[in-house]
Amino acid sequence: MTNFHQTAVVDASANIAPGVEIGPYCVIGSNVTLAAGVKLLSHVVIDPNTTVGENTVVHPFSTLGMAPQHIRYKGEPSRLEIGKNNVIREHVTLHRGTEQGGMVTRVGDNCFFMVGSHVAHDCIIENNVILTNGVALGGHVKIGEFAIIGGQCGVQQFVRIGKYAMIGGKTGVDRDIIPYGSAQGNRAHLSGLNLIGLKRRGFSRADIQKFRAAYGLLFSQDSTMADRLNEVSDLYAAQSGVMDIVNFIRAESSRPLCTPSAAANGNGNGG
Repeated sequence: MTNFHQTAVVDASANIAPGVEIGPYCVIGSNVTLAAGVKLLSHVVIDPNTTVGENTVVHPFSTLGMAPQHIRYKGEPSRLEIGKNNVIREHVTLHRGTEQGGMVTRVGDNCFFMVGSHVAHDCIIENNVILTNGVALGGHVKIGEFAIIGGQCGVQQFVRIGKYAMIGGKTGVDRDIIPYGSAQGNRAHLSGLNLIGLKRRGFSRADIQKFRAAYGLLFSQDSTMADRLNEVSDLYAAQSGVMDIVNFIRAESSRPLCTPSAAANGNGNGG
């Protein structure tokens, strides 16, 4: 059965599945959908047109689906879609989309949003992403699966962060981060590959060696990036992880690519 605390306020149009727990002083707006097993611990506000997937747990003072912080937003019925099995800790803010970005902000499954993290309008967050304390994503940011964003990072609008990437704490990210990359710095630079993360996710030693060799070629500065991409594509066409990096770089983007600093050796670290 569904368990509502007597102090909770739930709009009559909300779609609440069996087994949902809504704790003290929560406020649920119109056209909100809470799937089976969702738990709102207390003092959670969910605004209109928000969907929360199965078994997601939302901690106190988080706000989901509030109007986007966008000066051109005029009240359009945009949405926030959150997948299943997510953990949303205290004071997290996830905002709805805008007309300029497709009208939806989307979060995948099994993500972990730590205290005070913020996801702005029109962001796309894939599965198993971790935002640690105080991370702030600007609008239209895209983050691939299993990426980890370190504490107090700020990510500029329209930046893409590839899957399995690792961003060090207090990094300002204003450029696209390749899949499997590790980045850090006041303004982000590539410090190598997320080798620790790759090992934890079960990538073989042979695969990691191919990643490292391909990374060295891509950022060698011996020729143009287009030539280096072609060379890596020819050498590693059968290696799907390397081709993830190649295809990411080749894709259209409004942001430049984050590259190694002169001091970076490309050996990688991460977590």
